[in-house]
Order: sequence, then structure tokens, then C-alpha cells
Amino acid sequence: MNVLKVIILLAKIRNEKKISLERLSKMSGVSKAHLSDIERNLKMPSLLVMIRLSQALKVSITDLYEVLQ
Repeated sequence: MNVLKVIILLAKIRNEKKISLERLSKMSGVSKAHLSDIERNLKMPSLLVMIRLSQALKVSITDLYEVLQ
């Protein structure tokens, strides 16, 4: 369930920065469809995807790790 907290946090940051799924897809190299599935809790992101998203959103992976604790 802690991964869900990270997904919610990433979606919140994306929305606060007014970044569309399409733009985040281009920034992170993760498909728009996959991002949508992740945000709707239909798929779990791999560690690599979480790293790519954190880099694209300029969020420390350490901050995300703390949410997992």
C-alpha cells in the first residue's frame, strides 16, 4: 500500500506543476497510457519508472523512499 502513497504524491506534484500526462510522458520516456494506468492504480510502476518520473518532476528519489517507509 505504500507504493500507492508514492503514486498519489507523484500525481499531486504533476498536477501542481500543471504538467499533462502527455508532457510527462515525453519528459520521462514512459508512455502516456502507462502513466494513466499507474495514476488510476491499474498498474504498479517499476523502480525504473518511479526513478524516471521523479527525475522528470524534479523530485528527490530519497523523498519518495521516505514516503514508502
